[in-house]
Amino acid sequence: MNEIRTVSETKRTFYSLHQRPINAIYRRVVEELMVEMHLLSVSVDFRFESIYALGVVTAFDRFMAGYQPDRDLGSIFNALCQSVGGNVDDYRHRADRLLEAAKVASADDLAAALNRAEGSGGALREAADVLANGQPFKYSRLFGIGLYTLLESTTSDLAGNAEQIKAWIDRLGTTLNLPIEKLQKDLELYRGNLEKIAQARITYEDMLEAERRKREQRALEKAAAAEAKAASETASETASESNAAPSSADPS
Repeated sequence: MNEIRTVSETKRTFYSLHQRPINAIYRRVVEELMVEMHLLSVSVDFRFESIYALGVVTAFDRFMAGYQPDRDLGSIFNALCQSVGGNVDDYRHRADRLLEAAKVASADDLAAALNRAEGSGGALREAADVLANGQPFKYSRLFGIGLYTLLESTTSDLAGNAEQIKAWIDRLGTTLNLPIEKLQKDLELYRGNLEKIAQARITYEDMLEAERRKREQRALEKAAAAEAKAASETASETASESNAAPSSADPS
């Protein structure tokens, strides 16, 4: 019987795969996402499926927006997926496939596919079939984010319309037999956290800009002081040379 991985082991795996430091305001985001994915991965009722994968990809991409250096994002996400026994390409492929399907579907089409209606098909129907195959299913916040992202991405132009999205989430959640109240609370918290990290990012960028200006000002002051010192030394040398030169007598 295999031993269940601990959170500490998952974190060690992550930091062995991504060894560069992570910027302060993002470190908590990464570790909270890592712990959430870990706890799900060791649950006997958890099943890795496409809506969950979309939720993971969306949460990472949105919460890590603006991260610098951005070249580290691929390494961080790869380490995150591998640390819980996943494959980054599988996460991305599943998420992209669902999003492409949602972008050419209406909210009604999405509801029909998730309800496994006659005539529905493609990636959305496949996702619903996986959920309906009779195996245990453990709802998670990341699944909720994936469902929310699908709804936002449809052609029904729901992004920004909180009341319509709430109504549709209720409908889709009922179709999939999800805990509606928890789903709505999770999504409310998700939207709130996105706003908070956006504000934190602005504050952080303002601090970096202020520090950059201070460094530039100190550099200018240092250069000016060096220039003044050099000018003073030149003037002193000129005066010394002038005093040391012999005076010529007037022949008349």
